[in-house]
Amino acid sequence: MSWLLPSAIAVPLLAAGLTALVGRRLAVQRALALSGVTFTLGAAIALLIEADRHGPVVAQVGGWAAPIGITLVADRFSAIVLTVSAAMLLAVLAYAIGQLGRDALDWWFHAKYLVLTAGVAMSLLTGDLFNLFVGFEMMLIASYVLLTVRTGPAQVRATISYVVINLVASALFLVLIAFAYGATGTVNLADMAGRLAEIDPAVSEGLGLLMLVVFGIKAGLFPLFMWLPDSYPTAPTPVTAIFAGLLTKVGVFVIIRTQTLLFPSEGPSTLLLFVAGATMTVGVLGAIAQNDVKRILSFHIISQIGYMIMGLGFLSVAGLTAAILYITHHIVVKTGLFLVGGLVEAEQGTGALHRTGGLLHRRPIVAVLFLPLALSLAGIPPFSGFVAKLALVQEGVVLGRGFIVAVSLAVGLLTLFSMTKIWSAAFWGEPGELGESAGRAGAGVLIATGAVVVISLAVTVFAQPLIELSARAAADLLDPAVYISAVLGGG
Repeated sequence: MSWLLPSAIAVPLLAAGLTALVGRRLAVQRALALSGVTFTLGAAIALLIEADRHGPVVAQVGGWAAPIGITLVADRFSAIVLTVSAAMLLAVLAYAIGQLGRDALDWWFHAKYLVLTAGVAMSLLTGDLFNLFVGFEMMLIASYVLLTVRTGPAQVRATISYVVINLVASALFLVLIAFAYGATGTVNLADMAGRLAEIDPAVSEGLGLLMLVVFGIKAGLFPLFMWLPDSYPTAPTPVTAIFAGLLTKVGVFVIIRTQTLLFPSEGPSTLLLFVAGATMTVGVLGAIAQNDVKRILSFHIISQIGYMIMGLGFLSVAGLTAAILYITHHIVVKTGLFLVGGLVEAEQGTGALHRTGGLLHRRPIVAVLFLPLALSLAGIPPFSGFVAKLALVQEGVVLGRGFIVAVSLAVGLLTLFSMTKIWSAAFWGEPGELGESAGRAGAGVLIATGAVVVISLAVTVFAQPLIELSARAAADLLDPAVYISAVLGGG
């Protein structure tokens, strides 16, 4: 089973190379891209089943034992996130195939998308800091060029902001790796966890704060989110959807991994809860001030990240269970909302709310796809967002953290307001003036979006087994010995 770990990364990379070699044979490119992403999804499901039944799956690449060699690890947490991520990668790829025609398609799109897939898999499965950096850079390099599928002044400005901020984060990441290696003599996370306990507590605390800053930029935490709202709305819909659904969540995944594995502590973290509350508040206030569908949704990426960090901040099994469930819910819902945003733009020729309206009557299928996703994001019962938020609120009440609970509830109400704003303007209002690019969304993009909506509803229907699985993953996170013994003991 351990062979699936490197294969989940290598197969999409191999498919990316093959798509570059086949030239402008679009059908072959699409078949290779679908095959590569489907394999990663299948590998993720198999790894999740194995990790849940028998514990973490470990591969020592090249036969070099940890902590010297390259270690890949799939425990319950990483396997859950990889499975949901791969499912969304496949759905968005299907959407892209349905949306991008021969004239509009960048011929290198599929190769770049497959490299992004490999980068996501590597970031979630790697067991050391240096290869985490490599995985992040694979994602970022692919994302830099995916952002320029369409070119124009707004696109260039947004891309420059995205590139500059993430290059700064990458430089800080290299500094972090150097400091961590200098302090502990290793970059293997499992080995580092044991050695951090032996060094000066001030140095260990400094490394923890530096990690929070570096990965906080990737995740879009307050006050490090300034690159995100301007970068995402101008990109093509498939690119925006997968960025919104996955990239910041990979950052959150790494924050949860490093904080629980390397810097375990007892009781809630005031710092993390403050960051969570500030991230929620700033994100939702930015959202309600916008007048464009994708910009509203972009600010909600920031806002919803706060809920995930809130669960981490509780540093309890119940809190982390809620955080993992929230990550699962949000990857699906946010991806779906951006796909629906693309449908609104396709039907109306614009996403500006003051120029849209009447979609409920003119194109009811788009409204049907939007409504459950919007209600889930706002945390309205019985949708998946309600289940995740209720778990967070209950744990906050148990721990006596009334302030962050109040903030989370207020942010939920403002989220509902902003979703109502989109519904009233784009769907319920009078028909707006159609833009020059207005047309009918094709069957392919509607089916792909519908599949994401079905998955979001499945998260609701199967909430109880998902909560139980997330609880087992949370228990593993709070018992680092499980991860450490699997890696250093060779699985």
